[in-house]
Amino acid sequence: MNDAISRRNLLKVVGAAGAAAAVPSATVAAPQHIAQAPAPAPAQPVQEVAPPVSAQPQTEALFFFNDQEARFVEAAVERLIPADPEWPGAAWAGVLYFIDHQLAGAYGSGAKMYLKGPWVPDAPPQQGYQLRHTPAELYRIGIEETRQHCRQAYNGREFWDLGETVMDEVLKGLESAQIQLPSLPAPVFFETLLANTVEGFLADPAYGGNRDMVSWRMIGFPGAYAQYVDLVELYDLPYTRPPISFANSAARHAHIAGHNHDHNQ
Repeated sequence: MNDAISRRNLLKVVGAAGAAAAVPSATVAAPQHIAQAPAPAPAQPVQEVAPPVSAQPQTEALFFFNDQEARFVEAAVERLIPADPEWPGAAWAGVLYFIDHQLAGAYGSGAKMYLKGPWVPDAPPQQGYQLRHTPAELYRIGIEETRQHCRQAYNGREFWDLGETVMDEVLKGLESAQIQLPSLPAPVFFETLLANTVEGFLADPAYGGNRDMVSWRMIGFPGAYAQYVDLVELYDLPYTRPPISFANSAARHAHIAGHNHDHNQ
């Protein structure tokens, strides 16, 4: 984890490709100025209204993680994408729920992964995933064994009770393999957690993360607009449409269809 890299610059680079391609303890509120910030004015003649940014996270359901696993993941993703004075971090954005829902589905069971042997842990990256564990098993084992390491190394304390500096040290230890997990390579667990954290922060909110499209607002990604015909002949204007998710787009089109139906009757 390179602390010298700006979080916003990193997510702009990753998000430009990732977004386009694409817990019970979650009580962190968005900074007040985010909750109160007005939606950006769209370029004329486009008339769009952005959904407001919630002051409090919505209540979500967990389908895979138990309470202790959820506490670990929420603490870890918040250290990977922490809040800053301007924007909330991964915990507030609901990344925990994105990862939880993915692990409860086809991704977690490795439905599209080759999981048969032989397994060569030291194989080059070009040869792909080299563990016998499904992603769900990787998380379950990785979380438990990292928690065991923390309890042994820090006088019985859990990962989420260690404080930001020590939590960062643990994550860096996993990344560099300075921390050895008994059942699987620590860097593979870390890299999977980091990749899923970035995905959850940048993915469409329909998948459980990116609450209120916070990351899209941060990097200026417009989201799931169906067409831009009304902007084709507008030149030298800043693109100021607020972002829109799959769910927003579907609701908007349903509203328009219903309005047109009523009008034609």
